[in-house]
Amino acid sequence: MHVRHLQVSDFRSWELADLELEPGASVLVGRNGQGKTNLVEAIGYVATLGSHRVSSDAPLIRHGAQRAVVRTAVVNEDRELLVELEITAGKSNRARINRGPVPRPRDVLGILRTVLFAPEDLSLVRGDPSDRRRFLDEMLVLRAPRYAGVRSDYDRVLKQRSALLKTVKHSRSADLSTLDVWDGHLAKHGAELLAARLKLVRDMKDHVTSAYAEVAPESRPALISYRSSVGEIPEDRESIEDLLLAELDRVRRQEIERGVCLVGPHRDDLDLTLGELPAKGYASHGESWSFALALRLGGYELMRVDGIEPVLVLDDVFAELDRGRRRQLAKVAAAAEQVLITAAVAEDVPDELTGARFEVHGGEVRRV
Repeated sequence: MHVRHLQVSDFRSWELADLELEPGASVLVGRNGQGKTNLVEAIGYVATLGSHRVSSDAPLIRHGAQRAVVRTAVVNEDRELLVELEITAGKSNRARINRGPVPRPRDVLGILRTVLFAPEDLSLVRGDPSDRRRFLDEMLVLRAPRYAGVRSDYDRVLKQRSALLKTVKHSRSADLSTLDVWDGHLAKHGAELLAARLKLVRDMKDHVTSAYAEVAPESRPALISYRSSVGEIPEDRESIEDLLLAELDRVRRQEIERGVCLVGPHRDDLDLTLGELPAKGYASHGESWSFALALRLGGYELMRVDGIEPVLVLDDVFAELDRGRRRQLAKVAAAAEQVLITAAVAEDVPDELTGARFEVHGGEVRRV
């Protein structure tokens, strides 16, 4: 899988950018603020319908413009598809495949698969549980795009149930039968999401451990495990649903008193461990970087085992790594069908990653 062509208009800092890409390594070189990250962010948006830098779409639209457009030509097993996404402020986004409109933007998910490693990924180790939950859910969608709908359904139910809890909190005479209905919806969608996350962690954990051992061989072993707000989780989805319903019943009084939903996948976490200690709070800066990198590389290797060859995107990360970690990352990247790299200076990129070079400066991108 590779991106053959990228065009953006009114996306971030770009009024217009147009570049031809090819398999192998492509390096975008430019000083900070020139817009190189904006270009790979656009590619990542096509793959995930989200940004690795911001949580909403509004900042993606160039200041003063009404909409942003991203077009990518994606080649997968000799078949090429053109994906167009139109991001509009205050309105629903629109999508096209081969010039034809599709009912929902998420219908484009799965055409392009990417694994992106960026400086922001340090939050996977040092940040809040929400960062790690987002990582897991993005991996779910990359492996199986239908989970975008599962996550959307769960978020919708969670929002409605949370609003009802706040109403009940301020009105003791409220009818609780409606809450029973939303309990059922939350348990149903939550069980599907939770079962998928558990399987993902089981499938990925050995890849993460191996990747960490490669990039930080002198460090303690790295392990990942899923921690649920309801304790030990059974294997099958039906049992998980029953467990969630029982837990919702157990904490109902607390939820009504606080006006918040206390049970469900939205309160879970991915535990990261180095040796016998949690990585958060105990890992050094270098170990934290290595763990974040191992999470991304673990996901990358898992997708390759699945038979998917994702585009690997390395956004301004080589400058953050020491020589050993650069060399190990370059080794993985060199084997990718396509790897897109951004760097402030060309010298930051290891010599092993030879390929196309683009200069990004003054609102222009050109091949050199």
